[in-house]
Amino acid sequence: MKKLTSAPLDESHTTIAVQRYLDQLAGVPGDAPAEPVVRALLTRAVDRLYLHCSSLLHRQYPRLTRGPLNLSADEMLGAVVERLLKAMRSVRPQNVRQFFALANQHMRWELNGLARRLDERTPAVALPDSAVAAGHDLGETRNSAAVGPAVARIVAAIDALPADEREALDLVRFQGMAHGEAAAVLGVSAKTIQRRLNRATLLLSETLGDLRPHEGRA
Repeated sequence: MKKLTSAPLDESHTTIAVQRYLDQLAGVPGDAPAEPVVRALLTRAVDRLYLHCSSLLHRQYPRLTRGPLNLSADEMLGAVVERLLKAMRSVRPQNVRQFFALANQHMRWELNGLARRLDERTPAVALPDSAVAAGHDLGETRNSAAVGPAVARIVAAIDALPADEREALDLVRFQGMAHGEAAAVLGVSAKTIQRRLNRATLLLSETLGDLRPHEGRA
């Protein structure tokens, strides 16, 4: 794969720039090569994609960063870019919201596939003091024998959130967007973003509350 050169990260202009490339992509005839435009789009968005890869990997799949995989955010980003290059040969997002939703989908598919293959080849063993982040301010599990099932529950709980809440959580908590930028992407107010985040946190807390460490335990 040809290495993408990162453009400087400018949060205030990323959304506008990505939309400009998507508009350009929409104007490419069906029989014309679209990859140059897609590659330019991914180059412009690569810093945002990297932040999302890193956040998703370390928050929800920390065991993949350890042996035997030792997966890094850079390696994950490379795989996701390859996925997006292939996917966007036939799928052409019309706006920034659809583009990041597509990217998020492929990130999750990539990580889920790696986790599944790791589970198939690795026997269940106790990992001392393992921890799995459970959303935002949900604490960490210290039940090391349940690391695999815990990750599966966290991912399932996030996927089961109402669409609006899940989208706000993905953009702000995992992609690192400011509330104002996420609001611009979704076409709502910053206060609406905050309300959706609050509701997502509440729902995740209700579903995953037993993963919190018990206060007072050593």
